[in-house]
Parts: sequence; structure tokens; C-alpha cells
Amino acid sequence: MSTQPRLLPWPGPAGQRCYLVSDADSEGYLSKLADEMEAVQLQMGTELIGHAHLMLGDRKTDARELRYLSNRLIEALQDALRIAESRGGRLPVPDEAESYGPAQTEEGAQ
Repeated sequence: MSTQPRLLPWPGPAGQRCYLVSDADSEGYLSKLADEMEAVQLQMGTELIGHAHLMLGDRKTDARELRYLSNRLIEALQDALRIAESRGGRLPVPDEAESYGPAQTEEGAQ
């Protein structure tokens, strides 16, 4: 079992955070499904940004359309932040010795 539960890219029924505790290799069905969902969410965010550029360049876009766009952009940003938090939580924690770079030997010292 992994020591850190994975924050999943979707909320629970009441909007609460959902976590997955899986094998260290993270090759299970739910892990793969979460990976695919993250990819879809990020792609949708990318497409939404392109759509936003077009809408903001069009002077005919009205306030209702901009409000709708703003809400979708907020949702995309929330998804991206959840993904970043989830992926950050799965990064290996470096040993203290590794965080200071490679150890110097007498041969490497000048």
C-alpha cells in the first residue's frame, strides 16, 4: 500500500474530497481512470482558454456570455488546482542528503 492517499479529480456525492489508497505501482483501475479524467480536465481547460481568447476579442460578446465563460474558467481552474495538489502529494519526498545536492569528495573539492 502507498503511504499517501491520492486526491481524486472528482468530488464525492456531497462535494467532499475523494481519496484513493492503492498499490505502490498505481496501476489499478481507479488510478488509470483518475489519470484519464485528469487528462480530459486539462484538455478541456486548454480548449476553454482558446474559446475565451476568441470571445474576448469579439466586441459583440454580451455580459451573459462573459458570465458563463467566467464560470467555466473558474471550474477549469478548480480542476487544474486539484490536479496540481494531487500530483504534488504524490511526488517522492527527497532524503535530506539528496536535497542538498551530491556529496562532495576530496577529489571533487577545489
